[in-house]
Amino acid sequence: MLVIPGQLGKDVCDKNVGPSRRDLLRVGGSAMLGMGLGTMFDLQNAAAKGPEAVGGPGWGKAKSVIMIFLQGGPSHLDLWDPKENVPDNIRSPFQPISTKLPGVQFTEMLPKLAQVNDKITMIRSMSYTPKGLFNHTAAIYQMMTGYTTDKVSASGQLEPPTPKDFPNFGSNIIRLKPPTEPMLPLVMMPRPLQESNVVGKAGTAGFLGRAYDPYYLYPEGDDMNMNKMDNIRVDDLKLRPEVYATRLQRRARLRDSINKGMPQIEKAVKHYNLNQSYSRALDLVISGRAREAFTLDQESTAMRDRYGRNTFGQSLLLARRLVEAGTRVVEVVWPKVANSDNHSWDVHSGLTKRMKTQSAPMLDAGLSALFSDLDERGLLDETMVVAIGEFGRSPQRGVSTSGNSNTSDGRDHWPYCYTACVAGAGVHQGRIHGASDKTGSGPLNDPVHPGQLLASIYHSFGIAPDTIVYNHLNQPRELVKAETIPGLYQA
Repeated sequence: MLVIPGQLGKDVCDKNVGPSRRDLLRVGGSAMLGMGLGTMFDLQNAAAKGPEAVGGPGWGKAKSVIMIFLQGGPSHLDLWDPKENVPDNIRSPFQPISTKLPGVQFTEMLPKLAQVNDKITMIRSMSYTPKGLFNHTAAIYQMMTGYTTDKVSASGQLEPPTPKDFPNFGSNIIRLKPPTEPMLPLVMMPRPLQESNVVGKAGTAGFLGRAYDPYYLYPEGDDMNMNKMDNIRVDDLKLRPEVYATRLQRRARLRDSINKGMPQIEKAVKHYNLNQSYSRALDLVISGRAREAFTLDQESTAMRDRYGRNTFGQSLLLARRLVEAGTRVVEVVWPKVANSDNHSWDVHSGLTKRMKTQSAPMLDAGLSALFSDLDERGLLDETMVVAIGEFGRSPQRGVSTSGNSNTSDGRDHWPYCYTACVAGAGVHQGRIHGASDKTGSGPLNDPVHPGQLLASIYHSFGIAPDTIVYNHLNQPRELVKAETIPGLYQA
């Protein structure tokens, strides 16, 4: 279902705007409910402060970013950093294969991605140091906000999202660099960030306020079947249950009026001399860009097959359509939660079968299609793409590193070394950054902390990583306490 952030407190524009106009601004193809779009844009304009100019390679190259978050922690050793001449309990059950780059190998699980890795930088030295974060949600929070969190319970779980949380990186971006097109600024799909019963931690705007929350696009169902042909369509979406039926009916009538009377609406905009925020809101409602972006059936059968007929593949295709239409940040969260079985990357057991028949084929088809498609359309020059999990998997199979039990065909959590894919917006193509040691246990050189990856994303948007934001106590905080990844960008 599509969940749109609700109103937080009194509408700051109530004193200037009559009820009918406020209702009008809360209508549209994406069912903006609870908080008027005009109010949201006003809050964004009031809060935004321009970052200092920094410059250098890659500075300001990105217009959009697609974050592909491989929730659960994929095994770097069994995907894109295989090791040879190591003990049997470390060696991957999958055979290494050559890639487009001489001397660089993936495993046989990624044959399609192996043919497009000349478009990307592989960071094989991602690492949490000096202390690793073995808990899924704690590591997710670090990856998505740049900060560690507290209040981890005895069971290893965190508290639910609160207004005191640090913002998701996407919320910071759209606050400082709002989109220039009448389009949804930040979309998260097709599942929330989640470990067990902790849902949405690190997936909100936190202390920035709900005006900067993502638009949560969570279709019903669990389309993990490789043969399932269901589409992600706008009419799959449901509205928040707490919205009263009478309000829905009123907004439905207003929406119908909008669709039937565009000339009258445009005249009304001129007549009332609406401020810039309300004009932007009306633009989003009447432009149809968002509705068009969600119509996946406009894509050819061949293109949809190319991405993969599953939730992950179709979400990546939708991500391309969204950035093409002007969305600033799209976060595609692997459609299976951490601490779950089947297609999850959390492979404490059954690694060989689960990766071979479930998760790896979806990743290979979807991610390779996204890189190629963006490149063919000329969008990779201005779209940064990042694919990463919260950590990797233990080099030795069958050992416990996080208190979980693991079979001989399973790997535990491992935050000390794993791999990220980064591409687009001035990032070097066809490069390996850093290296892991002989067993994939730690960085051999050039370690990269998750904070550096976030700093690099901000840099790509022309935002200084040390730009100050103010938390719920009005205390100054940097966007992230890290510098960009050295040598990531083309000079």
